[in-house]
Amino acid sequence: MPPVLPTIVHLDADAFFVSCELALKPELRGTKCAVGGRERGIISSASYEARAGGVYTPMPTQRALKVCPDLIMLPHTAGLYSKVSRQMFDLCETLTPLVQRNSIDEGYLDLGPCGFQTTVEIEARVRVLQKRIDTELEIPASFGIAANKLVAQIASKLRKPRGFVLVPPGTEAEFLAPLAIGRLPGIGVKTEARLKAGGIRTVTDLLARTERELQAIFGNGWRDVMAMARGEDDRPVETDRDDAKSYSQQETFFEDVGDFAEIERVAKRMVDDLLAKVREDRKRVRTLTVKVRYPDFTQESHGLSLETATDLEGPFYALVAPLLRAAWKKKRPLRLVSVRFSTVEDGAEQLEMFGQADEKRRRLAAVLDRLNDRGGAAVVQHGHQLAKKPNAP
Repeated sequence: MPPVLPTIVHLDADAFFVSCELALKPELRGTKCAVGGRERGIISSASYEARAGGVYTPMPTQRALKVCPDLIMLPHTAGLYSKVSRQMFDLCETLTPLVQRNSIDEGYLDLGPCGFQTTVEIEARVRVLQKRIDTELEIPASFGIAANKLVAQIASKLRKPRGFVLVPPGTEAEFLAPLAIGRLPGIGVKTEARLKAGGIRTVTDLLARTERELQAIFGNGWRDVMAMARGEDDRPVETDRDDAKSYSQQETFFEDVGDFAEIERVAKRMVDDLLAKVREDRKRVRTLTVKVRYPDFTQESHGLSLETATDLEGPFYALVAPLLRAAWKKKRPLRLVSVRFSTVEDGAEQLEMFGQADEKRRRLAAVLDRLNDRGGAAVVQHGHQLAKKPNAP
């Protein structure tokens, strides 16, 4: 029998938004800096120096500035993050065709079809990819390598930034056993605190509990939690890289966020990033769906369609707030928000349907897209793309 190899890789870019900005502003490397809005805003991404100073995501910006007075705030650069994300995953596809772009800064690679014969070969090739992303894009990234997605994802987050952890097949349970219980996906800050109060601090503590105790804690899902604690996972790496049927992006918050205005700003920024990709692909979209996820992992979504497909932001901006209100029914703080465009049409066939005004807007959008691609982003059009200046004393 051929040896079982660790062919699943999880990539997790380090402080992605900040890293993208620092690639444009290298003079700020090594400083305490963060991406976010100043007034009523939250920290979207913080450098590791800022994190050492007590700043985290999604801490309210005003609180972050009190905790870390020398924090340098950087405005969100429209279109930059989606562009760098595409470049990063394009580099991944030079290693394997099986790449799952899970979010703007995380994804999975399946090296199974690549014909590697040894773990040593796999490790070497992934290290080359990590170095290429770092040197060519100036984006540091952490990698986890294992026999399945679950363990690879946990491994990638253990030694950030620029982490590299390989878990040999057959050692999954041994690898997970000493880890803090909060390392398991789905165990958030509040759940971890509750488990610790009950004496469950590590994965080993969880495995030592009886079936009755586990049912009392996790309900009917206790078997899934135990399988996860043993490192069991059979999910395949899923790709959707043929002709795009949808465009989506999501943001998971480190701590739950309940500020409607901030969630709306985050969603509109996703609209900006996704429509830049739609224009690049020469497509148009008609349907916008907003999804929210609560800390208990229940989720709701709501979508609306325009009468005519477009690749311009304006018509969709007007839908963001009502869609968010329709989806956010429970009015509780959110763990995640995502935006998805669907009903994709060929843009080249739609030109005659748009008037002169739309064509002028499209030409302006194309100019801004090119500026963003060059790292300029000197011109922005909308308030959610700007970091507000602090109030004068």
